[in-house]
Amino acid sequence: MTESEIWGRGPHGEEVRIWTISNRRGLRAKFMNLGAVLLELDVPDRRGETADIVLGYRDLESYFRNFACFGATVGPNANRIGQAAFALEGRLYHLEANDGVNNLHSGSDSFHHRVWQLVEAGENSISFAITSPHMDLGFPGNLTMTVSYQLSEDNRLIIDYEGICDRTSLFNPTNHSYFNLAGHNSGQVFDQLLQISSDSFTYADAASIPDGQIRSVKDSPMDFRVPKPIGRDLKADYDQLKYAGGYDHNWILRDCNGQVRPVATLLDPVSGRRMTVSSDLPGIQFYTGNYIDESEIGKGGCHYPKQGGVCLETQYFPNAINVESFTSPLIYAGQPVHSRTVFAFSVI
Repeated sequence: MTESEIWGRGPHGEEVRIWTISNRRGLRAKFMNLGAVLLELDVPDRRGETADIVLGYRDLESYFRNFACFGATVGPNANRIGQAAFALEGRLYHLEANDGVNNLHSGSDSFHHRVWQLVEAGENSISFAITSPHMDLGFPGNLTMTVSYQLSEDNRLIIDYEGICDRTSLFNPTNHSYFNLAGHNSGQVFDQLLQISSDSFTYADAASIPDGQIRSVKDSPMDFRVPKPIGRDLKADYDQLKYAGGYDHNWILRDCNGQVRPVATLLDPVSGRRMTVSSDLPGIQFYTGNYIDESEIGKGGCHYPKQGGVCLETQYFPNAINVESFTSPLIYAGQPVHSRTVFAFSVI
């Protein structure tokens, strides 16, 4: 079992520990049991020099709030639910309205604000679990969720999510890490190149809630079928970008057949670091950190600028439970579910 260190105490006095795992090719990652958060991810560049490429806070107390969801395992349901309510099996469920009139990332006391139980820790892998009682956060059913991280010898960070519940409920976790392949404190990501394997995205209104409309990316700033700098169209005169202050949208992924397949690639031309995202899920939320609070103190005492990192959150579509044409992120009584997301690192 890998060694851990105590960082402090959680919101209710629980012991918060940090674990470090690594592989033999230069990848190293740090995690803590508060929120099953990815704290650091050290990745080599083309010269073999490593840098921490995920944004995060300097101190534990900031993670108690973690409004930005830095490194967070978000659950049980990531992203937004319109009007903070949904109907399921003939009953209407009400959630916390923590994003205007809508629910965001399950509420202000969701899983990334809680201390998880360590399941297992090894030299290159670690897993955490959390239990959530019936009607916790407004969701039906007694749910147990596990998240497992592994650093493979071919330089992949593999994330597995598992859940089991005793009632039909929602289960749509994601990882909310902000990536900056030039280094977490290297400024805005406008010159990094992004490619997303998608021909279309879910239109979202001014409150970022999809209603079922699907738009083609063709001839729009949303077209990332060919790699392009993130900043090229970021400030374009386009309703979706104006609503969100940048990119914060769900792309519909090709070949959604339940198999893990490559869905996006991020590249930093200066360092040569390349990250390929693979998933078995139908959507990916590309978010450019439009709401990063520049006054908060990040790792090493830095202040991150807005759009100083990007999230690539694999997921079911936002508000899917309320849109009949979207695949709903349901978990059924006694039927375990599993999904996998992989961040693969290489250099050019």
